[in-house]
Amino acid sequence: MITTYTGQPLNRVDGRAKVTGSAKYAAEYNVPNLAYGVVVSSAIGNGRILSIDTSAALNLDGVLQVFTHENTPKLARRDQDYSDEVAPPGSPFRPLHDSKITFSAQPIALVVADTFELARYAASLVRVEYDREDHATDLRANRARARKPKERDGMSPPPARGDFKKAFASSFARLDLEYVVPAEHHNPMEMFATTVVRDEDGILTVYDKTQGVKNVRAYLCHIFGLAEYELRVISRYVGGAFGSGLRPQYQVFLAVLAARELKRSVRVSLTRQQMFSFGHRPATIQRVALGASREGKLEALIHEAVAETSKFEDYSESVTTPSGMLYQSQNAGFSHKVVPLNVYTPIDMRAPGAAWGVYALECALDELAVELKTDPIQLRLNNYAERDLIENKPFSSKQLRECYRLAAENFGWERRNPEPRSMRDKNSLIGWGMAGGVWEAMQESASAKAVLTADGRLTVSSATADIGTGTYTIMTQLAAESLGLPIENVTFKLGDSALPEAPVEGGSFTASTVGSAVKAACDKLRKSLFEAACNLPNSPFDGANLSDVLFADGRIQFRRTEHLPRDTTRGVPLTELMRNAGLSVLEAEVTSEPDSNRDKHSCYAHSAVFAEVKVDEDFGTITVPRIVSAVAAGRILNPKTARSQIMGGIVWGIGMALEEESILDNIFGRFMNHNLADYHIPVNADIHDITVLFVQEQDSVVNPIGVKGVGELGLVGVAAAIANAVYHATGKRIRSLPITLDKVMQDHHRSVRKLPRIESRLQPAAH
Repeated sequence: MITTYTGQPLNRVDGRAKVTGSAKYAAEYNVPNLAYGVVVSSAIGNGRILSIDTSAALNLDGVLQVFTHENTPKLARRDQDYSDEVAPPGSPFRPLHDSKITFSAQPIALVVADTFELARYAASLVRVEYDREDHATDLRANRARARKPKERDGMSPPPARGDFKKAFASSFARLDLEYVVPAEHHNPMEMFATTVVRDEDGILTVYDKTQGVKNVRAYLCHIFGLAEYELRVISRYVGGAFGSGLRPQYQVFLAVLAARELKRSVRVSLTRQQMFSFGHRPATIQRVALGASREGKLEALIHEAVAETSKFEDYSESVTTPSGMLYQSQNAGFSHKVVPLNVYTPIDMRAPGAAWGVYALECALDELAVELKTDPIQLRLNNYAERDLIENKPFSSKQLRECYRLAAENFGWERRNPEPRSMRDKNSLIGWGMAGGVWEAMQESASAKAVLTADGRLTVSSATADIGTGTYTIMTQLAAESLGLPIENVTFKLGDSALPEAPVEGGSFTASTVGSAVKAACDKLRKSLFEAACNLPNSPFDGANLSDVLFADGRIQFRRTEHLPRDTTRGVPLTELMRNAGLSVLEAEVTSEPDSNRDKHSCYAHSAVFAEVKVDEDFGTITVPRIVSAVAAGRILNPKTARSQIMGGIVWGIGMALEEESILDNIFGRFMNHNLADYHIPVNADIHDITVLFVQEQDSVVNPIGVKGVGELGLVGVAAAIANAVYHATGKRIRSLPITLDKVMQDHHRSVRKLPRIESRLQPAAH
């Protein structure tokens, strides 16, 4: 019997290690003579340090050093202009570089002691005197200072097309709307930490929480002027990251600094409060203007975004890109501007750009559907884009129509009464909403190494990461199926800078990028094994081609075809083959690059999300009884892990829509709710029925294994579907997230500031 692994819902191969505790995370590597570092954070949002008194801390027995800008050694000159592979344009933040303070809670000192408890106490004794300067943290108040950001690869807004101003002015229906979304902070279970182990020769092994070990190693080597052999970065398990670990965070720099200066092993761990000093999705204000014909055809589309960035880097996202390619509109204009504020540079956060941009676009389309008195699905089908209008290319594959159909059918959309406030369950208003989703199907360059030993065990490796997405599992499946080995005979290694090259894990491109490299490496082994089989004395494969055989159940054997009616039982076990060929080990290392054929196509994954909400009419509380998401993402390697990714995105989307918000106190320039008690995220009681449907989609262009990635896509469109459902339930259009009960209960005309609106030629919808 031929066993297949890809496409099967296999359990996670790393699951047992995680649930039994044998999986070690960055702060769990204990070594003799380990010192502990605790970060001191600034109390102001802008200004300078006039003096920093560390004497009380240093007088404690067991405190080894307090590092500040006054005693941090001069580093390699290259730290002035080197950041990391995912850094935005600008000058990257350098901890303890000088006395300047540019954001609240900026790290200003590192206290290192023999024990963590002592270091923490000593940190409380550090006294700082500041020269305060006025800070700017309010995006709306500083909106007039918005400017075009310095160009960032792939993040520029789409080019304008047609005469969108004229087309908008002459459209039958016109909407000009503003949507406001807050900053959100990363809150993975594992907080950022680094353990640096220094051996007697001064070689450093850095156990770090990161999504890119190669990226961290390159960053550290450049800053400290180290050769690659002097520093190794390991991150075998990551307790969640979702973009926060794409860049090296400041604790890894501080830990390496302390280990080098003190000549001993050091661990630096951040607190949950310090996790709020970096790593957030930027607050963004968006304008979406739509012009449509009487028949519901989009005649004009305008999407403009203004977002925050730091004072030292120009972070921008592709917020408006989905609007440029999701729907047919020959007249469209786009812009993205940033406002430099006294905050840390925003960081890519699950579905960066699309999470906010698609929310605004899909809510605006729902508003247009109400104005035109048409079904929201039908409006989208009326404007369905068969080509990517940004690049004027065909899609490599696009099953979005089938996503709409399948999700609507499963949800029961045909039973929806389109009138707001028309559906109820006792004292709860019922609302149904929907939205589309899209995410780019990317592929990067990556390398993988495959090693087969004579006992039939295969080890495949690449320096990628697994942030909980299932990378260990799907790579094991790909390798096992490629060589026809039992899954238990295959091991995949990742998270080590000594392994073959791989990019950071992000953008939902790891499955396609590293998966293609794994397949290529295993295919190279297949070829070597076949050649060895053909060279055996009296080989049954003499005169055969590689295409005539298959690898299954630990054997190489003939496949039965119409033109080759051979006995498929004839073959040889791989262990016997290697023994007879005198091979103790067989190795292959391959670098996989995107095929040039991709350049002729536009590659995206798509989804349709349908949501039901219940709104208590007296109290305005909102629950989400059910969500249905249909996803077209090419070949699904593991339905179980893929479903978990989509479900996780949906849970996050519920939080985006109803709960998550990083609240700035603009008087102090600091995020106030910097803990998990006050920063609200969904808990089990908030989550009810979630249905995930995968639409079959064949794509031979996107990459050799036909996958598109699902990590980001699961989030996109969820907040919009919920917001549209809230309108359907209440008749109130709330255009600022999160949709909290106070916004539901107050007059929506006062709750949301709108841009000047050009009146529709239609009668306004009932509110």
